[in-house]
Amino acid sequence: MKTKLEDINKLFSLIKEAKHLVAMTGAGVSTLSGIRDFRGKNGLYNEMDAEKIFSIEYFMQDPSFYYDNAGSFIYNIDEKEASIVHLVLGELEKRGYLKALITQNIDLLHQKGGSRNVIEIHGSPSMHYCLRCAGVRVSFEEVAAVVRRGEMPKCPKCDRVIKPAITFFGESLPADALREAISESQNADLMLVLGTSLTVFPAASMPEYTMRKGGSIVIVNNMPTPLDGRAALHFDDLGLVFEELQRLLHSA
Repeated sequence: MKTKLEDINKLFSLIKEAKHLVAMTGAGVSTLSGIRDFRGKNGLYNEMDAEKIFSIEYFMQDPSFYYDNAGSFIYNIDEKEASIVHLVLGELEKRGYLKALITQNIDLLHQKGGSRNVIEIHGSPSMHYCLRCAGVRVSFEEVAAVVRRGEMPKCPKCDRVIKPAITFFGESLPADALREAISESQNADLMLVLGTSLTVFPAASMPEYTMRKGGSIVIVNNMPTPLDGRAALHFDDLGLVFEELQRLLHSA
């Protein structure tokens, strides 16, 4: 699909006219920052057992498997820079256009790009906690330093290995984040669906909430999604679309 500049101009008009604009992002927005996605043709699923890495059952048996395998793409996040997508979304929020950002990502790059109202529907590594001791909370920065030394972070009370507040397979999504994401999706008159193939539920149902309430969706993704035919606009080149949106924002 060839991305037409006139269609990006239409998208910019929709963004400016929206009364409650919401964005939902997946791993595709972070590939521009050098973070590989999970399900793409060169995704992490093709070379590592991601379901085992992020299995709560396996973590309980052997937490070293998570820390040994996730170290390279979770705990070096501070070396990655926000992409143009993260930066433009941050600017859209700052200018009052974007009301909320729902993300499936666990890389903290939206915050790095300037977004503040970020709903992390799959949890976040920004905090780690002990599965046994109530109230034990350890920051990402503290844990990352330990992991980079080739060690595992331990609870200061019981010495048990602590877990990131990422939602693992076998765990429920964070209830507050899910409730807020549904509410924002229902209130949206326009949702930007960015870098996600819409195959992981319940996150993939968020655009449906928007459309059921009469809102529209715009999809920008380099792979087909089940909702392409229902989108007001559809693009496949995130970088090109957001470079042009940045130019339009700066000239507005």
